[in-house]
Amino acid sequence: MRKLLIFAILITGFYSCDKIEDEYMYDDSISESWESIADKTSDKLIEEFWNSSGYFNYGSNESDLGFQYWPNAHAMDAVIDAYIRTNDSKYSAYFTPWFEGIKVKNGGNYYNEFYDDMEWNALTFLRMYEITKEEKYMAAVNVLWEDIIKAWNEEFAGGGLAWKKDQLYSKNACSNGPASILAARLYQLTKDQKYLDWTLKIYNWQKNTLYDQATGAVFDNIDGRTDVLNRVALTYNQGTFLGTAVELYRITGDVIYLNDAQKIANYTITKCIDASNNVLRDEGNGDGALFKGIFIRYFVDYLSLEEINPLYKNKFENFLINNGKVAWTRGNDNNVLLFGSSWGTVPVGNTQLTSQTSAAMLFEGLVRFSNF
Repeated sequence: MRKLLIFAILITGFYSCDKIEDEYMYDDSISESWESIADKTSDKLIEEFWNSSGYFNYGSNESDLGFQYWPNAHAMDAVIDAYIRTNDSKYSAYFTPWFEGIKVKNGGNYYNEFYDDMEWNALTFLRMYEITKEEKYMAAVNVLWEDIIKAWNEEFAGGGLAWKKDQLYSKNACSNGPASILAARLYQLTKDQKYLDWTLKIYNWQKNTLYDQATGAVFDNIDGRTDVLNRVALTYNQGTFLGTAVELYRITGDVIYLNDAQKIANYTITKCIDASNNVLRDEGNGDGALFKGIFIRYFVDYLSLEEINPLYKNKFENFLINNGKVAWTRGNDNNVLLFGSSWGTVPVGNTQLTSQTSAAMLFEGLVRFSNF
């Protein structure tokens, strides 16, 4: 993942109170159901971005026919969400064309120089396997997994998975969080102990190296040549570390992971926000426009747990709903149904795959949440 936008996240001022009894003063009431909104947003994603060659274009209305590997995985995840929600074959009809199409666009294989890009596609392939039971998807997961674990090295920063194949010294949250989620899900599917061992190995290294255990902030990366930490906290990284904590709590029942998840979630919804409307902040165009949707996916997974502290649960749920209300009422023109990088501002002109996918993930997540 090419994160050239991190400088924009260093802007300060996006903070709100940490008190768990905070009330939400923003009530943009909506009359439509989340199901209806998810239908419209996910269908618009396909209508505006799908390329008949078997991948999602980078720009709406054919404004950018470029291929970006990792956003394609998330766009297909939104389509998978829509299929699971509706059981409508119009969504599953895209599975095979996409699986074959991105392989062609990626040069005839699923490998990539960025380890996190492979991790995201492996997670999507795994979901497709769980739905269809078609072995081709699982075979692709296994191929990618064997390449992903080569990223682990202890020469730099005492462990962790490298971010990029030619930068083995750069240990990033974006390459460790998704990998530990993938390992946990492979363990739950196969019960093979090696996957749980990898989950714990990656999670514990990240917790000890890229995580502020006092606040719940997930740091972006450490340069293993100098051991200098980049302490910027992005919603993307908050989400994947949260997601792994939830997976480990489900597997082990150990409350330490439940406590980790609470701290990570609370930090994100109080520090990584636009305080003017209490929604996740705008983290820029390009890759950054997808970050919020990734956090929402794993935040919704967390909210499915029955054991969440009730003093926090109400705040967390209100925050999720508020994001949906603001994004729907302020973040798009309902006659156009396109979303930009900010959920509080209507985009002008064409939009990017990353921002539209992020919005689709939000509304599909709200449907899942409403069905708990």
